Amino acid sequence: MGRGTIHNKGSFLSNISKNLQREMPTHVERPEWQYRPQDKTLTGLSQDELVEVLRQQCNFIHTDLVETTTDKINETLSQVIEKYGNGEVIAWNDKRFDEFGIDLAAHDAFIWDEEKGAENLQVAERANVGITFSDATLAESGTVVLYTDKGKGRSVSLLPATYIAIVPKSTIVPRFTQAAQQMNRMIEDKENFPTCINLITGPSNSADIEMKLVVGVHGPIKATYILVDDK
Repeated sequence: MGRGTIHNKGSFLSNISKNLQREMPTHVERPEWQYRPQDKTLTGLSQDELVEVLRQQCNFIHTDLVETTTDKINETLSQVIEKYGNGEVIAWNDKRFDEFGIDLAAHDAFIWDEEKGAENLQVAERANVGITFSDATLAESGTVVLYTDKGKGRSVSLLPATYIAIVPKSTIVPRFTQAAQQMNRMIEDKENFPTCINLITGPSNSADIEMKLVVGVHGPIKATYILVDDK
C-alpha cells in the first residue's frame, strides 16, 4: 500500500479549532501521570508464569493452545492442520518460517505474494487454514498482535475458515501496555512501520443478541495458538 499525501491539513484543523472556540494547538506534551498501574500489572511474573496466564485466558476465548518445541514444530503443525480437516493452506511470506525450520511446502501452502494482487485474496477466501506468526502475544487477554506489511497480508488471519498463529515464547508480554511501548519505539522508523496492526483474540465471536456468545460469526470459526519454546 502506497503512502498518501495529506492536503490542507493545517487549514482543516484550524477550522475545527475555530468552531470549538479554542486556539489551534502548536505543541502537545504527553502528560506525566502520578499513578500508572498499567506499568505494573503482571510485570512481576516470569516467562513461564505468563505462559500459564495465557493458557488460562485461551480457555476463556475458545482458543486451543498447543505447546511444542522447535524440533517438533512441523509435527505439531501437521497435527493441527489435520484436526482442521486439511484443505487449502495460506501463509505469510515470513522469514521466520525458515528460521524455525517450518516446512510449508509439505502442506502445499500458498505463500502471500504482493505481486499476485487479487489472487492472494481469492486464495484466502477459499482457504481452510491461514497461518501467521505472532509479533507480540498478550498474556492477559490471549491476544496475538500482527504487524502486517509486504508479504504479510491481513487477510491470512481473517478470511480462511480456521486460523493458526505460531507464537514464539519470547513474544509473550504481560498485556497491551508492553505492546504499545514497542509500537512507540517502532514508529521512530517511519519508513519501516507496519502498514497495519491487527490484534486478534481467538476466533471471531459476538454476543450482540441477548448477550449470548456466538463463536465464528465474521472470521475464522476456530483458532489455535502453537506456542514454540524458542528461548
